[in-house]
Amino acid sequence: MLSRQQAREIIHNAEVIHSADEVQAAVVRVAGEINAALADTHPLVLSVMGGAVVFTGQLLPLLDFPLDFDYVHVSRYGNSQQGGEMHWKVAPRETVAGRVVLVVDDILDEGETLAAVKQRVMALGAAGFYSAIFAEKRNGKSKPIQADFVGLEVPDRFVFGFGMDIHGAWRNLPAIYATKDS
Repeated sequence: MLSRQQAREIIHNAEVIHSADEVQAAVVRVAGEINAALADTHPLVLSVMGGAVVFTGQLLPLLDFPLDFDYVHVSRYGNSQQGGEMHWKVAPRETVAGRVVLVVDDILDEGETLAAVKQRVMALGAAGFYSAIFAEKRNGKSKPIQADFVGLEVPDRFVFGFGMDIHGAWRNLPAIYATKDS
C-alpha cells in the first residue's frame, strides 16, 4: 500500500490524458452504442472487478433495457504495472448457458484477460459474447481479441483513474491520467 505522500507524488508527476468531461462523454456514447446493439437481448452483464467497477456503475443506469448483472474477478496485474499469470478469483455465479453476455472491463491492454474471460464464458455455453471496455491502449501489438464497444483510446503508457489503479491507488479519479515515463 502506498503512503499518502507516495500517492500524492504519483498524481503530481502524472498528466491528464482524458479530462473528466471526455470520460463522461465516452460513457454516454458507449451506452448509446450498447443500447442500439443489445436492446432486444436481455443480456447478462458481467463486470470485471475491480477495475471496471466505476465504468460499470456509470454505464448501467444509461442502459434502457432489462438485463441481469453479475461479476467476475480475474486479474493479471494485482498491484503490479505489468501483466503476469491469470488468476480467477470469482467465476460467474449467474447461469451463462444460452445467454447473451456483455462483459464490461476497464482497459484492453494486451487483451489476454478479456480473451480468457470470453473463452470461459463461451465454454459455459453463452449464446453470444460482447465486450465493452472503457479504455483501449494503443500499444501497436496484435491482440487476441477486439472489444465491441470502446470508450477512449489511451497511449502506450501506464494509465490510471476512472477505476484503473496505480499501485492500488487513484481508482477514484474522474479523469484518466498517465505516468510521464513510458
